[in-house]
Amino acid sequence: MLKTVELTKKLHKKDGAAMLLGGFDGLHVGHCKLLSRAKESGLPVGIMSIVGGKEEKNLFTFREREEIFKREGVDFVFELPFAEIKDYPPEEFLGLLLKEFQPKLFICGEDFRFGAKAKGTPQTLKQATHVYVDVQSLVEIDGAKISSTYIKNLLKNGEVEQANSFLSEPFFLIGEVFSDRQVGRTIGFPTANVAYPMEKYPLKLGVYETRVEIDGITYKGITNYGARPTFDNQTVLTETHLDGFEGDLYGREMKIRFIRFLRDVQKFNGVNALKEQLTKDIRRIREDD
Repeated sequence: MLKTVELTKKLHKKDGAAMLLGGFDGLHVGHCKLLSRAKESGLPVGIMSIVGGKEEKNLFTFREREEIFKREGVDFVFELPFAEIKDYPPEEFLGLLLKEFQPKLFICGEDFRFGAKAKGTPQTLKQATHVYVDVQSLVEIDGAKISSTYIKNLLKNGEVEQANSFLSEPFFLIGEVFSDRQVGRTIGFPTANVAYPMEKYPLKLGVYETRVEIDGITYKGITNYGARPTFDNQTVLTETHLDGFEGDLYGREMKIRFIRFLRDVQKFNGVNALKEQLTKDIRRIREDD
């Protein structure tokens, strides 16, 4: 179902808007270049964000994207499920945008494609509408285009620090803490468990240094993303120990930012060996080692 999510209530369709065109399953440095140009227009800024498609999971869930877009000053988001729009001819897709928002400015990258079989191009936009089309050159690093696909490959390899350097903020997960085995508290390392959404692109399984935000307060943390082989538990989720936090987190929402890869998930020879390793992990994040 196509829908518009208004983030600031500044959109008045008859007054027009600056529309950013693309997939936008988050904001990387290339996207930020387009957004900066849109803000210069002084118009309400909208982003087209495609959900699903290409048999590939998204960097961020739509709930997470809303937070990113709002923080970066976007006024509204036009959510487009790929399955519903993939067969639209370019002219029909463009007509939908014109009808919904009466835009005064389109902004896109030079590689933007739209419509059935990706036949629509920036030139199509210019030929088929009187709306001004601002086509921006791509952002490249060492000859490689910075894109969601490029960032996903970094995450897949555990190169989260490099991936973060291309995102508007560190790669993160938002979720609600649920009760699990409660083994951590029995060994002196209580953990908060958050399910990793099925639709979210998975980073490399491992143990990460994280920053965990709860009710506006941020804690350093260590997060195990994967199974718990020491306890013969193969369920994959995020299990986070918050350094310095005391209290009950069950049912509360938290935001986990992945800062750096610490080590692979491994099976330890008993609880004492696990405790020894967790103590080392905590020391590393405290000392930024």
